[in-house]
Amino acid sequence: MRNGNMTDAWAYHNKTKHSPESVRHNAHFLDWANRPLLFKIYPDLPPIALPKDTPQSGVSALSAVATPTVPGGAAAPDLAVLTSLLFFSAGVTRRRGEFLFRAAACTGALYEIELYLACGDLAGLSAGLYHFNPGDLSLRRLRQGDFRGNIAAAAGGEDALARAPAVIIATGVYWRNAWKYQARTYRHFGWDNGTLTANLLAMAAAHGLPARLVCGFVDAEINRLLGVDTEREAALSAVALGDGQPAGAGTAVGPLDLNIVPYSSREVDYPDMREMHAASSLELAVEARAWREAASGFPEHKPALDTRFIPLQPLSDADMPADTIEQVVLRRGSSRRFTGRPIRFVELSTILDRATRGIPADFLAARGGRLNELYLIVNAVDGLEPGAYYFDAEQRRLETLSEGDFRAQAAFLALEQQLAGDAAVAVFFLADLERCLRRLGNRGYRAAQLEAGILGGKIYLGAYALHLGATGLTFYDDEVTRFFSPHAHGKSAVFLTAIGSPAGNPLP
Repeated sequence: MRNGNMTDAWAYHNKTKHSPESVRHNAHFLDWANRPLLFKIYPDLPPIALPKDTPQSGVSALSAVATPTVPGGAAAPDLAVLTSLLFFSAGVTRRRGEFLFRAAACTGALYEIELYLACGDLAGLSAGLYHFNPGDLSLRRLRQGDFRGNIAAAAGGEDALARAPAVIIATGVYWRNAWKYQARTYRHFGWDNGTLTANLLAMAAAHGLPARLVCGFVDAEINRLLGVDTEREAALSAVALGDGQPAGAGTAVGPLDLNIVPYSSREVDYPDMREMHAASSLELAVEARAWREAASGFPEHKPALDTRFIPLQPLSDADMPADTIEQVVLRRGSSRRFTGRPIRFVELSTILDRATRGIPADFLAARGGRLNELYLIVNAVDGLEPGAYYFDAEQRRLETLSEGDFRAQAAFLALEQQLAGDAAVAVFFLADLERCLRRLGNRGYRAAQLEAGILGGKIYLGAYALHLGATGLTFYDDEVTRFFSPHAHGKSAVFLTAIGSPAGNPLP
């Protein structure tokens, strides 16, 4: 089984690293006339319009972000709540000319993540498999009937999927992102699905719905159910929503022969992406179960160095902004400029504290498990010396690595983008990929990218809840590790999110 051959993940990771040399020697130009469509369109399927008036949760964004999961118990979303979850995760929140603001951040504003819904009979929606179209806020029914049993079986009998009244499946469309980012797109699948999933989990918590993120499943079975062309699109994850009676046995599914509007007049193939996906695919339900069991027992992280610690000082509950999760998502964008002005240490503490309280995922231990660790370059935070820091998530404190003005280094590490130098803080996510792949195989690479995207998405929401700005950035891989070494020795850069005082209007 290929997932166990972790040389495949290393080959992809090393081949798609950015360095000053690789960036300068890659003569890639954007063909704007061939830019892909931002939506998947089934022209022959009638739309099922979703309600535009959805219930407001009334739950603050910082509370929703900080809730790892809601305790189990009978809970099923109706059509209005489902619409709210879909809209505030992947919907079009506003338009500015030809630019579309979406609920979650995405590399290059290309929105390559598609959402599908499988459900039993719900209030306002009959059992079926549906595709969500954010462009016209609608569903298209792909299959009629209850297919939750198929999904649970593909995941090796995962209990949360079996009991969920609704399951949202995310896929990635290769070309829509590769048009700009080429083979590095497979990393972006994790980042962009992660920011979207951060919104989805926060919305589920706000509406009192138990939620569980599941990444261990037989890929071919889920892709067959969705009817996707696996040369162009692939299933990435599923989120079980709600709690109820276990779904029945799976239903036999035939092929789907549905017309799709072409994304572009022509597509350029980058085989490395599909090779990475194939190498990290699971082939049997028993393999999915074993993968999930392996994920539950990561060893503890190494102890902190003997250095100076700064405990977080988050805002008290009484001082937390009351802005609801819906309000924050609607005003969120990606900051294209930062003023360079400082933020307060209580604000940084609040963001870190709320964003790192756990993710209900099958690839993480029940309590405190994580694949990524957070390293910070602090440029301008009142109450904290400029410098490089490591965030000890277990002890809720920062560990000083070195003090000094590293604005120039932050900008350089972020692919020489001044945004990271002008930000108050640049948060780098680094993972011990050797350790991760040894336990989870190549699929651990998917999990590490996805977890980093979710953490980055939570930081986005936390920053905007405090009326700050944030943006996701790419980076020079090995230069990041070198900068934070010796502490980061042996780890790999996975993602980067910058936080600061925004200047001007955010980018969609």
